[in-house]
Amino acid sequence: MKKIECIIKPFKLDDVKGVLTEMGITGMTVSEVRGFGRQKGHTELYRGAEYQIDFIPKVKVELVVASDRVAEVVAAIQKEACTGRIGDGKIFVLSVDQSIRIRTGETGEDSL
Repeated sequence: MKKIECIIKPFKLDDVKGVLTEMGITGMTVSEVRGFGRQKGHTELYRGAEYQIDFIPKVKVELVVASDRVAEVVAAIQKEACTGRIGDGKIFVLSVDQSIRIRTGETGEDSL
């Protein structure tokens, strides 16, 4: 099993969720996060004063999938989250040693 973590632009969340749902992905965790990469933030005006916004609002999507589905899931997320502009985000793939469904005690891929 693999855990896929994606940091994406907030307005792309519905697109990513839609394509994952169509693929039969039954669960994901979504968090509102803030951060920066190459963007390095931006400057805004508020009541005539200019100030630096260092952390950009993003969305973090986390899901665990069977190892044989990783390539297709990552490709789908990349396609749907891409705007072609800086700050589109990142996708991370990590190994998962064990998974247990608390309610039933199912383990491994059965718990997904």
